[in-house]
Amino acid sequence: MSNEHDNIERKALKVGVITVSDTRDFDTDKGGKAAIQHLEDIGISVDKAHYSIVKDDQADIRKAIQYLLHDKVDVIITTGGTGVAKRDVTIEVVKSVIDKEMEGFGEIFRFLSYTEDVGARAILSRALCGTKDNTVIFSIPGSVGAVNLAMKKLITQQIHHIVHELNK
Repeated sequence: MSNEHDNIERKALKVGVITVSDTRDFDTDKGGKAAIQHLEDIGISVDKAHYSIVKDDQADIRKAIQYLLHDKVDVIITTGGTGVAKRDVTIEVVKSVIDKEMEGFGEIFRFLSYTEDVGARAILSRALCGTKDNTVIFSIPGSVGAVNLAMKKLITQQIHHIVHELNK
């Protein structure tokens, strides 16, 4: 689907990826690596200093987000910590940081998850997107299937347009 926004000049984006997990490390982080690969597929590289893995801990997650905000990245993508278990606190941290929530992201992600990936288990997903100043923050589940779905169908499709809107 093409529209007039497809022709906007695309600036080089600074993107950070944060994997939230008590068990993953840089060798086993398939979700974070999948997000980075989808970005590379559309010409966006993630600086090593902008890729981190943090524990499911509110202070650690907040510190990683604040670091990227201080470094003035255009986009932050968090993977993991979005479920309903007590340790899953990514959404709570992101909600406390953002100025505006873009509810449509979570709604559409859950719809796509339901129809294309996990069926009724999609009700467990707490995917979220919001903005903080001139940065957009996407929080998505950490499974490779969820990352691939969010990146391919939503994030890579709209990343440049959202950043453009935040900076005009």
